[in-house]
This record gives sequence, C-alpha cells and structure tokens, in this order.
Amino acid sequence: MTERILEVENLTIDIPVPSGILHAVQDISIHVDRGETLCIVGESGCGKSLTSLAIMDLLPKKAIRQAARLELADESIFGISERRMSDIRGNRMSMIFQEPMTSLNPAYTIGDQLTEALRRHRKVSRGEAKDRAVFLLEKVGITAAASRLGQYPHQLSGGLRQRVMIAMALMCGPDLIIADEPTTALDVTIQAQILHLLAELQREFNMGLILITHDLGVVARIADRIAVMYAGQIVETGSAAQIFTEPLHPYTRGLLDCIPIPGKTQRGAHLGAIPGIVPSLVGQMPGCHFASRCPLVDDHCLAGAVPLFDHRDTNRSIRCLRADNEDTQKISQEGVA
Repeated sequence: MTERILEVENLTIDIPVPSGILHAVQDISIHVDRGETLCIVGESGCGKSLTSLAIMDLLPKKAIRQAARLELADESIFGISERRMSDIRGNRMSMIFQEPMTSLNPAYTIGDQLTEALRRHRKVSRGEAKDRAVFLLEKVGITAAASRLGQYPHQLSGGLRQRVMIAMALMCGPDLIIADEPTTALDVTIQAQILHLLAELQREFNMGLILITHDLGVVARIADRIAVMYAGQIVETGSAAQIFTEPLHPYTRGLLDCIPIPGKTQRGAHLGAIPGIVPSLVGQMPGCHFASRCPLVDDHCLAGAVPLFDHRDTNRSIRCLRADNEDTQKISQEGVA
C-alpha cells in the first residue's frame, strides 16, 4: 500500500491589504505519496508559492492561514507550536527556494551552513556532520566536495549554489521536499541537469516531492501528477499523461497551446494566447474565476462558486461546469484560438 506523506485539505490563505482582503489561496486540497512527484503549475501570482510557504508555516505574519487538515505522515502540522514546527522544518520536510544566492547566507561557508542543518536536528559530532555534507555534495554532482566546504556562496556559480541547496535539503533525510521554481535563475542546460538530479535523488531516497513551476516543459519531464492553479484555486488535477494528452479545463488547454512544439509549430507562426487578464482576488468573486477569459462561459458559470469535482471515473478532478460539453471536448482536441 502506498504511504501518504502529505495531506492538505481546504487550505485557505487570506491577506489583509488596504483595499480589503486578498483571497490569495482558496480551498486548496492536495496530497503526495512517498516516491511521488506532484507538480503545481500556473502563471505568476496564482498562489503556488504561498501554498508551499503555508505548508512549511513560513507565511508572512499578517497572512491568515486556515485548513481543515494539514498532515505530514499522519501527524498534524496545523496549529502546532513554533518550536515543534521548527523541529519538523529541515528535518522531516525541507524546501528548496527559487534563488539560491539569497537563500544561502553570504557570511558563512558552505560547510558551516550544511553541517548546521544536521546538527540542529540530530545528535552527531562535527566530524560526522562534515562527512555527511561531503557525501551529499558528491551525490548532487559537486566535484572536490571536501574543498568546497570552506568556500562562500559568492565563490560558486548559480548551478553549484542550487546543488548546495539540494544537498542541504537532504541533510536530514526528509520524507518530503518542496522545490519552489528551483531552476528559474539558471540557464537551460543547467536547468535540465538540476531536474534530472532531483528526479534521481527522489528515486534513490524514496521521498515525496512537490515541484512548483510555471514551466510546463519542466513538468513534462518529471511529474507523476499535476495540479493546475489559477487565481488562487486548483482548476484541474490528474496524472501527467492525462493533463498533457487530454486537458479538460479551458485554462489548462490555453497553457498548453502557448508552448511551441518542435517539428509542428511553424517558424513565424503565432503561438497560442489566453485573452484577457487575471481577475483581482481582493474581495468576493462570484462565479468561475476564469469566466472573463473563457470561450465557453455562460450564465451558469457566473451564478455561483464552481466546486472542484471528480471527473467521471478518471481519477482526476476539474473546476468547470462545462467539462463534458461538446465545445469543451472540441477545444481539448483543437486548442483555444
């Protein structure tokens, strides 16, 4: 039986702003099993990173987090003390942040930062922590690992710094790793290396992995399951094969149409685009959040909140009242114009 590592049910994040309440994340429910990669995708500002910070309990102080359920390997991590959460962060679950240069402390050596993480959570000697650090630096593909321990972050390239962050996340052998756009600041060649590395390490250490990204090319290489977010909500979930071969939600279809396909997209041809702009999340928003940009919208879409419901017997879910409409199926096959 598959072991459930993370269970999140009805996660909501509200942030007070001068103009009202920003409903940044609305009733998010996700889960991750051991050895599984869940990719959360969506455009900038849809709530992906806030969702990850909420799981780690690292939200800004003014943010209001609510959830019906937030469990890590059957232990509730919602509403627990900061001391207990501090024992869990970096130990049973770790996070790889978007920009390694700002995540690493420029005043401390790589070795100090790696060994501190292990000695905070484990009763090990300095020598044992150093050996673990060297082992993991070698595991993430850094040569002359022992000599790197005395270097400072500014002495490493962006790709090496990100590898150090991955090694740091692995120091305590966590059950779950959350990677928030880990390849954004890297060039394409290094991006591919980091993704391949994450996939290899996940298989080797049998961890759960949440990968947050807006790059569907990244998702195609690594995901087992995908959750598509739009305007603070999950609008579609399913396996990677289901999402890429038969997207059901018009927003998912629009995202896929924006990707040029080698050998099919003609040089100079227009790429797909989603018309309109993302709605404001301040205050109440009746109806479907995607309604103002959707080619299938009708009066029912605007009448009230649209729930996320299971789609037939396909082990996937969708937030759309017209998922089974003939027009929706046509869009899934032909793309949004």
